[in-house]
Amino acid sequence: MSLDTDIALANRLAEAAGAAIRPYWRGEIGLEAKGDASPVTFADRAAEEAMRRILTAEVSRDGIQGEEFGVERESASRRWVLDPIDGTTSFVAGRPIFGTLIALLEDGFPVLGVIDQPILGERWVGAAGRATTFNGAEVRTRPCRELSDALLATTSPGLFDDHAAEHFMALARKTAHRRMIWGGDCYNYGLVASGQIDLVCEAGLKLHDFAALVPVIEGAGGTMADWNGEPLHAGSEGHVIALGDPARLEDVVEALACGH
Repeated sequence: MSLDTDIALANRLAEAAGAAIRPYWRGEIGLEAKGDASPVTFADRAAEEAMRRILTAEVSRDGIQGEEFGVERESASRRWVLDPIDGTTSFVAGRPIFGTLIALLEDGFPVLGVIDQPILGERWVGAAGRATTFNGAEVRTRPCRELSDALLATTSPGLFDDHAAEHFMALARKTAHRRMIWGGDCYNYGLVASGQIDLVCEAGLKLHDFAALVPVIEGAGGTMADWNGEPLHAGSEGHVIALGDPARLEDVVEALACGH
């Protein structure tokens, strides 16, 4: 399949997920706790089911990996990775900063990613060799001359274990930490791509949490890496940096290493 065909398919997946999610918005959501204590709702499951139906019908040889329903065709070289609602807690609380994440991996590396916010009608699309778009218009990250100028965001301090928290706070102290943003889930990464935030740092993410973000950030001129500065792929452990100005990557990795 051509990249244009894949992008069109990813956009249709986002439309189907959004159509499944919106009827539950600020309504009866069927909240449950999964085995790992993370929340799940009717909307999470309905959105993933809607996307899986399309993929099974149209690209039946491709693998599918979703947060709610696991892996199909695990050995396929092309794999669609789905997170129907990244930020379920925000969805449950009625905060429109969650998003549907859709990624296409080829041989374990993300080549296409979508961040879709179905309530606000906002969508970032990134693909290898293409400029990232926000609702169809190209967007760019912003320069950051010094790490001390960087606006840093992360979803929640509660998602860091004690060891990771020490390293994160070592980084935070090097940034414009008095303006640090807590909360945001995948929405923060879209804002990095659009030049509103400089840096996101998180720990313990799973592949469905970060795969779609990589093409979005990199297509806007930024970079994504693990905490050692290495590129992200299907085997990455989920300690993630998203940085609008790649020139600051060494500074970020050095600051993270200072935690002990």
